[in-house]
Amino acid sequence: MNFRKRVAAELPQFQVTPMIDVVFLLLCFFITTAVFSQWENEVDIVLPTAQSGKLPDRLPGEVVVNVSRDGTVTINSNVLRTDDLINRLTRLARLFPGQPIIVRADRESAYQHVMTVVDACKQADIWNISFATGDADAKP
Repeated sequence: MNFRKRVAAELPQFQVTPMIDVVFLLLCFFITTAVFSQWENEVDIVLPTAQSGKLPDRLPGEVVVNVSRDGTVTINSNVLRTDDLINRLTRLARLFPGQPIIVRADRESAYQHVMTVVDACKQADIWNISFATGDADAKP
């Protein structure tokens, strides 16, 4: 004979605390990502337009090199001289072969400034270079 009381099986309960933790971590991740993506694009650069230009899919780990009107080169809001740019790109190419580089040059910048960045990429053995353009239909 079984004299133990039968206890009704408890129904599983929905745990809210782990769900809130996960949502909070996702929120932190997306806010951080948004802040870093804004730093890589200089606001005061006006891109040249192209009829055949299209917005490409962003690749993870892309490095955006901004060239301003006066020839100032910045990466992540850090102003770099040519020697510093070559050193940073060389270190980047050594750590991440095939690293994509996007060159964002102002439409008023001299061709020589853009070629300085391209030459630095060549010296660093970086071949995956893209040039950013604006939409031809957009107003400047």
